[in-house]
Amino acid sequence: MEYRIKVEPNVKIYVNDINPRGRKTILFIHGWPANYKMFEYQYNKLVPLGYRCIGFDMRGFGNSDKPLTGYTYDRLADDLKIVIETLGLRDITLSGHSTGGAVAIRYMARYKGYGVCKLALFAAAAPSLIRRPYFPYGQTEEAIQAIIQSTYADRPLMLHNFGEMFFYQKVSQPFSDWFFQLGLQAASWSTIAISKAWLVEELFSDLGKIHVPTLIMHGIHDQVVPYPLATAQNLGIKNSKLITFENSGHGLFYDERDKFNSELIQFVG
Repeated sequence: MEYRIKVEPNVKIYVNDINPRGRKTILFIHGWPANYKMFEYQYNKLVPLGYRCIGFDMRGFGNSDKPLTGYTYDRLADDLKIVIETLGLRDITLSGHSTGGAVAIRYMARYKGYGVCKLALFAAAAPSLIRRPYFPYGQTEEAIQAIIQSTYADRPLMLHNFGEMFFYQKVSQPFSDWFFQLGLQAASWSTIAISKAWLVEELFSDLGKIHVPTLIMHGIHDQVVPYPLATAQNLGIKNSKLITFENSGHGLFYDERDKFNSELIQFVG
């Protein structure tokens, strides 16, 4: 079932509720700059096994409305809260990739994990995507500024270059083209706004507010969200488990999809 859920005046969020009668619910939050379709290779495995999979497009991306404002982690978490309340979700596994993982963490802290019984983080951009004086990991501020400027100058080229560093395993050209199109479906201003948010958003204090079982999955060859961020998440979140993907980059959900799906199924139960 497809929904367009109003989260504020003139802003509706697209949600695809796949297998609504499923026995256990997993809500997926995509990474930048894609949308819910990036988890196609999870839906095709999980739904036949009886899971309810909910794909959520953040504002500005995919089929959701694309306002000019509202791209802070707080506002994105607020959007998620309204979706969870509107659909009456309870005891779900909240899962997020990259920036989607960061939004999931903020949601858990901001709303005390409302409706969530488990959390799954995939290459999550937390606790800080960029290096800081007190956190020597992640991307440099200059690298993020370069992404922002290249988006202003030639967004298709930026998306192409980003796709080139996304996966560790070689993907087919048609797959690469498909993934590229996911990024094009976002608004340019939304793509830029999230990039700018990386420079100011951090989640160090949020980690300690998570009190549900948490699965952290991260590729050791990740060029977008370096592996040390996963270690920091594991140290900061009580009752968390870190699974290392030895043959994956940022796109571990496809690089090692069989292992990824197996670990997620085992975790959700």
